[in-house]
Amino acid sequence: MQIVVNGEKKNVKQHITISGLIEMLGIKVKVMAAAVNMEIVKKEEWDSYMLEEDDKIELLQFVGGG
Repeated sequence: MQIVVNGEKKNVKQHITISGLIEMLGIKVKVMAAAVNMEIVKKEEWDSYMLEEDDKIELLQFVGGG
């Protein structure tokens, strides 16, 4: 199925969770927040939240600085 991750189209397997997506993408930096279709998904739900065709996912990480 096709989804959009941080503005880029990606083809992923059916029945993938947010945690599965992060693992599939090989993201090494700790993701602090995730939004699906502009709705924040709590981190406790990442293992069970199933993504669907055409979902738009934003994976955010906080960067310190000054």
